[in-house]
Amino acid sequence: MESETMILSWENPVFLTYVFAVSIMLLKLALQPWMTVYRMMKVRGGFRSPEDAKKSPLNPHPELSQLEPNEYVERSRRMNLNDLENIPAFLIAGLLFVLTEPPLVLAYVLFWGFVAARAAHFIAYATAQLHDVRATLWTVSSISVITMVVYTLIHAATL
Repeated sequence: MESETMILSWENPVFLTYVFAVSIMLLKLALQPWMTVYRMMKVRGGFRSPEDAKKSPLNPHPELSQLEPNEYVERSRRMNLNDLENIPAFLIAGLLFVLTEPPLVLAYVLFWGFVAARAAHFIAYATAQLHDVRATLWTVSSISVITMVVYTLIHAATL
């Protein structure tokens, strides 16, 4: 990379790749709860708190059964929790990785590999694929993060 190019600048293709990948993952984090809300409204159930089963403009015909777990809603909640367990590490590891000024091709592979694996994981979870499929996709995204962290540690140790 040219010495005039700042690491955290729009001119740095590694940083720009990180920004795009992170933006997609942040959208995923922001939109997944909306999927849960949509599912709750669609089935009029899967609510969690007692006050959710009280009459309101959005719930004109409340029933206590609305508080019972609903697999359709719970699946979306599990997808959200899985994102919350995995995406924050990517956000931090990726930024630290950018600071090491890695080769662009390595950044592409790790950033887009993570995004693609998480997108495929979402599809696999939403369509109730076998755990083996989801675990494989999770492994790909996890290896991406671990690789960034190890690369960053090695870089820092050589300074």
